[in-house]
Amino acid sequence: MPRSLTPAIALLGALLLLTGCGRTPGDRAASGGLIGAAGGAGIAALTGGAPLVGAAIGGAAGALGGAVTTGSGINLGRPIWR
Repeated sequence: MPRSLTPAIALLGALLLLTGCGRTPGDRAASGGLIGAAGGAGIAALTGGAPLVGAAIGGAAGALGGAVTTGSGINLGRPIWR
């Protein structure tokens, strides 16, 4: 597998698994953004990329994924900030 494709696949997997945290689209966007930013920064750091760029891309992807999911599709419970 090409080295440049590995982080994208890992980010997509994390996005699909974790974007459903929360009950409202705003909650899911916030939690997805935070999880995506952490995952993106970590993947970028491990692969020699810029962690800030990875965090920005991961955060945007996570927020978008969280905002477009439904609460009934994936529900991991009440967010810790509520």
